Amino acid sequence: MTVIEDRIAMADNADDIDSRPELTLDVMFEALEKMPVPEGYKVEIVGGNIYMAPQRDIHWQIIRRIVRLLEDRFGMDVNVFSDVRIDFPGELNGFAPDVAKLRDGAEKNPQGRWRYEDVEFVAEVISKKTADNDYGPKRLTYALAEVPVYLIVDPYQGRCRLFTQPKSGDYTTETKIAFGDDVDLTDTVVGLTVETDAFPRD
Repeated sequence: MTVIEDRIAMADNADDIDSRPELTLDVMFEALEKMPVPEGYKVEIVGGNIYMAPQRDIHWQIIRRIVRLLEDRFGMDVNVFSDVRIDFPGELNGFAPDVAKLRDGAEKNPQGRWRYEDVEFVAEVISKKTADNDYGPKRLTYALAEVPVYLIVDPYQGRCRLFTQPKSGDYTTETKIAFGDDVDLTDTVVGLTVETDAFPRD
């Protein structure tokens, strides 16, 4: 009797699995909104995996400097965001870039979110536990999305890595810049220079 009841319960559970909604970014983010995510944590979905990283003061200082440079260059009405969800191509990639600049005239999609096709520049400030994402799958995803300029700022190593010229799912140009040297973006769509001498180190 117990075996039969167990099999019936298993069949009922299988029916429940079949009736579950398809796993999409919207479904995953809706579930995350119901979870007790600690305050001050950034949440992203990279390749279907959920990552949470604390926002630290050093990271915010760097992010703020980059945002301010973009506002100085393009004006206060520039479409620049921090930690705002943007869905990127590939399987279940819902990123919240530390800094994302969108092209002039960018508009939200019918779901009310910004489109990755309009992203011109992304900067990510490394966190130790999610650094592999920034250097690996996120870099490849940004290249696949043809984001023209991708800047990684690493306060632990005291250096930046600049990726430009996306082609066939990767960047063809990579430049390493030590803190103290300028990141020259004058020949890119961003058209400015990022001074790194005041970037704090961790």
